[in-house]
Amino acid sequence: MHSSPPFNAPAARRLRAALGMAPGHVAYGLGAQYGLLVTPETVMAWERGEISPSSTELTALAGVLWCSPGELLAEPVTLREHRIARGLAVEELSRRVGLEANAYQKMEDTGRWRGNERQSAALATLLGLTLSQFVTATGKQEELAETLRSAVTTRWQAYVKPLSKLLPIPKAHLERVLEQLHGEYQSRMVATLSWGGGQGEAGSGDSGREFLTDIVDRFWSIAGGAA
Repeated sequence: MHSSPPFNAPAARRLRAALGMAPGHVAYGLGAQYGLLVTPETVMAWERGEISPSSTELTALAGVLWCSPGELLAEPVTLREHRIARGLAVEELSRRVGLEANAYQKMEDTGRWRGNERQSAALATLLGLTLSQFVTATGKQEELAETLRSAVTTRWQAYVKPLSKLLPIPKAHLERVLEQLHGEYQSRMVATLSWGGGQGEAGSGDSGREFLTDIVDRFWSIAGGAA
């Protein structure tokens, strides 16, 4: 059972008003154009944020209000929400990505993306995802953080391939980012050793731990947000 998408109630009310339509006009359009039995009271409940339309209702509502489904959504987070925001059906998205529809649907339902590098790049392009949005939508935040920590504390070259599987990012760019991250972390650790103890050592050690804690944010800062 799917939950309702994150509906943007104020946007729906604003778009309806801009068209000079009453809730009854919207309800009539949903029935006449899309065969949906929706009452004016339900439309008003949507606009008050009391309930949210289903995916089918949201797509139809966008048609009645002459807007894209994405204009009726709050900021999408999951793969399903991003897909709905783009107005794509499961069958169309999976075909363009290069997956069987049922295989993609399972990934969307579980929130765990298991596509290969080519499919990941196609998915990010089709849904217009930034790198950080891709990682969040595919449920790979913790895996990314752990892999980055390993990369900067050991040999970063060994983690180019694993990270390429997590992110739709060119290999050459990824190598440059990892090399810079590794250099920054190692510089902090050298600074720790150079103090030789005392207050400086404690402060530098804290700096290194903070770097590892914020490693994903630093990665986005260097890599950029675009996929």
